Amino acid sequence: MSGNSIGQRLVLTSFGESHGKTIGAVLDGCPAGLEIDEKEIQKMLDLRRPGQNQISTQRKEKDIVEIISGVFRGHTTGAPITMVIQNSDQKSKDYDALRTKLRPGHSDYPAMIKYNHLNDYRGGGRFSGRLTATHVMGGAIAIKLLRVTLGIKTNSFTSQIGKIKMEEKFNAKMARLIYKNEVRCPDNKTAKLMRAGILDAKKRGDSLGGIIQSVTTHVPVGLGEPIFGSLESDLSKAIFSIPSVKGIEFGSGFMGSELCGSENNDLYVVRRGKIVTETNRSGGILGGISNGMPITMRIAFKPASSIAQKQKTVDIKTKKETILRVRGRHDPCVVPRAPPVVDSLVALTLADHALLSGTIKPVL
Repeated sequence: MSGNSIGQRLVLTSFGESHGKTIGAVLDGCPAGLEIDEKEIQKMLDLRRPGQNQISTQRKEKDIVEIISGVFRGHTTGAPITMVIQNSDQKSKDYDALRTKLRPGHSDYPAMIKYNHLNDYRGGGRFSGRLTATHVMGGAIAIKLLRVTLGIKTNSFTSQIGKIKMEEKFNAKMARLIYKNEVRCPDNKTAKLMRAGILDAKKRGDSLGGIIQSVTTHVPVGLGEPIFGSLESDLSKAIFSIPSVKGIEFGSGFMGSELCGSENNDLYVVRRGKIVTETNRSGGILGGISNGMPITMRIAFKPASSIAQKQKTVDIKTKKETILRVRGRHDPCVVPRAPPVVDSLVALTLADHALLSGTIKPVL
């Protein structure tokens, strides 16, 4: 199966399946000399880990990471960094009925056809959201690399669940509030409504989607390689590797299409001797290149496809219509687990471009 690696200078390769023995990541191209240990990676993985509350799947994986190459005496060596997690709480029998019955909203049918029925269908196999743990393994290192070399910081958070929206505008002071509640929304009042909405959907055997907002600050001017390696192109490619993502917009996004140029343009000004823009409707990227303003994105997630309600489907063996109720342990809403994954993929993309442009050197 191709398509398992991303990046040019900082390359992340993901491997494993949802119900296999192990999942893991290989990060190649990380500069030598970065101080890193398993505890720092584990901290990020714990933010993504399932089974910790009522609004996530009750599959209780500990997601304990082990570094098996590329780090020596607490520092990266410049060699590929290989990291693994052992799967321990699989219940593959829950998927026995899915060998022939196609789950609505899932990749079962196209995967069966593409791989001639040889794909691992248990828990979604290679297409499972569980594989986002591999993104976080590599992303935790990229986050540390960007922070110590360029001071870059990404804050991703839940801004909408279903029709429940966070109305308050995000600011730097709110960053410390993101992980103070289960839904990862920095506005506590809205977070309570979101949690109630998710639990109501769960009670009905249904699911909800939502939006993750992401803000990255202290990005230097000039990251991005137009035309086909633009920063927006590569960020979008990375973000769309997250299962359930169905849309992304930068800055004013689709709303900007309703404005006039005089309304949407960001006017240049000088503040404290630095050239900046009064507004940031470009989302920090112009011509595919970072302009020094915060990179802002909104990412749309569809409702989780595995729901407890009966749904029409087809038995691929008999080619007859039938009824399916998906059993097993599933998220009623995947959005609250997504912020650390988005942070990781943004960091991997920016670090790759910083290495590509020479902004970060191969040896620290």
